Amino acid sequence: MSISSFSCAASARQRGASLIELIMFIVIVSLALAGILLVMNQVTAHSADTLVRKQALAVAESLLEEIELQPFSGVFAGPYTQANRTSFDSVFNYNGFATSGVFPADGTLTVVPGLGNYHVAAQVTALPAAWGTIPAASAVQITVSVTDPAGQITSATGYRTNY
Repeated sequence: MSISSFSCAASARQRGASLIELIMFIVIVSLALAGILLVMNQVTAHSADTLVRKQALAVAESLLEEIELQPFSGVFAGPYTQANRTSFDSVFNYNGFATSGVFPADGTLTVVPGLGNYHVAAQVTALPAAWGTIPAASAVQITVSVTDPAGQITSATGYRTNY
């Protein structure tokens, strides 16, 4: 067997990868890994956003329910503040109600921990025209807006009638 036939036989049975194939593999894996890390970075950076929105919605719905449970009596008065919130005795007392921070409904002037950067505002608007079978001025629209620490506004709207 000559040397030239030996080198041809060895190259035909060669196994493994060439340097170019290894470099291409490293480049492709690096690009894929960079893409995955970029997506993970975005998810991690915004993972708390949904919690903040859920908290703002829960605050809005809570105050909306508190207002809807008040009697439909009296006239528009106020604006009342957190300091006299325990004296609210009508749906109309909440018109123009606004606080910086979320406080318990029992009149406590201590902000709920973790909710100090939320801003809450309520608006009660009388519906001037008849609403279905409900006569004029016997229904109000209640809108509660909550601004979260990121500046996003979450609103909840409800209606209260004089039944």
